[in-house]
Amino acid sequence: MLTNRNDYSHGVFHLTRKKLKNKQMKPIYIISLILIFLSYNPSYSQQSRSSKRQTPKNGPILPAAYTPGDYIPLLEGRKTGIVANHTSLIYKTHLVDSLIALGINVVKIFGPEHGFRGDQPDGKEISNTRDPKSGVEVISLYGAHRRPTAADMEGLEIMLFDIQDVGTRFYTYISTLTYVMEACAENGIPLILTDRPNPNGFYVDGPVLDTTFSSFIGLHPVPVVYGMTIGEYAAMVNGEIWLKGGKPCEITIIKCKNYTHNSQYQLPVNPSPNLQDMKAIYLYPSLCFFEGTIISVGRGTPFPFKVFGHPEYMAGSFTFTPEPIRGVCEDPPLKGQLCHGQNLSEAAEILKKNGKLELFWLIETYKSMGSRNDFFNGYFDKLAGGTTLKEQIISGMSLTDIRNSWQQDLTEFKKIRKKYLLYPDFK
Repeated sequence: MLTNRNDYSHGVFHLTRKKLKNKQMKPIYIISLILIFLSYNPSYSQQSRSSKRQTPKNGPILPAAYTPGDYIPLLEGRKTGIVANHTSLIYKTHLVDSLIALGINVVKIFGPEHGFRGDQPDGKEISNTRDPKSGVEVISLYGAHRRPTAADMEGLEIMLFDIQDVGTRFYTYISTLTYVMEACAENGIPLILTDRPNPNGFYVDGPVLDTTFSSFIGLHPVPVVYGMTIGEYAAMVNGEIWLKGGKPCEITIIKCKNYTHNSQYQLPVNPSPNLQDMKAIYLYPSLCFFEGTIISVGRGTPFPFKVFGHPEYMAGSFTFTPEPIRGVCEDPPLKGQLCHGQNLSEAAEILKKNGKLELFWLIETYKSMGSRNDFFNGYFDKLAGGTTLKEQIISGMSLTDIRNSWQQDLTEFKKIRKKYLLYPDFK
């Protein structure tokens, strides 16, 4: 078994050479192995084009998957399940393809919302299938069930989780993580989590969820923006005994390299169909509240989560008409209707600089729409994590007073959060 960096990089080189000699290797496997080898070459890592928005002194930020010597030895010789999607990359090569190329026995793949290859629109249920590239069975965790069953886990000896999160409570990948952890705990299967940086990991903000409103878009008593990587979040869920039944998951978290919570990490691939660039990712925690109202956030346009509007909203100068987009949003709200609103693309940089979510647009839009009774729908309370925020807006409470109402819960959450941080924190 190869246990250190130098041994592992040499091991990859010899494996590549041996298989090439035997002419048993497909081109994608050759590319995969070369990329993994290069990722372990210090001179190449220094030249990596990923994560360059803020390059740390010790080198570029590397997701844990990019350093396979840290986790391949834990998988060797074991029947492996992997929870992954299109973000599960080592540079431009999919992690599953790389693992198979390195001889890891991947027997099952588990796909979250949007599917294993990330080509399914928001909210669309997905059936089990077989991955056409690897031939491995793909079990959907966003279809008939969202939690792995005992039958799904049968035959596995270890599970690997590798998905890019965006650090927002209502983004469903952390709920999938929780359900996978519960299934691993119940079936006695250890979990390896290869961590990835959080693009919104530089602040903590928003109302903390009331657990009576727990749902798939918010399971735990955390704020909207919790300022943790998905690995840190997993450690918190385990340590705070938030798993169903209270049984902990045996988990090993492989850390990112050179990441801190002050890092401004540029995602190398869109995390989901409607978060299409970093501006949308920074705006998402603030604009997603509109999904619990009659207002469109631009689904069915080229700029989802960068705009908002409605046919009867007349306070904005920007217009758009939502239309179905295959694989992105096939039935958008306000389909075919001309919406008046605002383009917030330039505001994304302000949010990144200020490090807080913004409720101003939500509150002012509610007022501009005449405080109408149908402005909010039943989904809003799930997004907000309770009824309080809606009640505050309807009552006319000021933005300052609303934000002040969060502070005690945020202070208590930050005490919990601090226990599970794996990387230097923001000030």
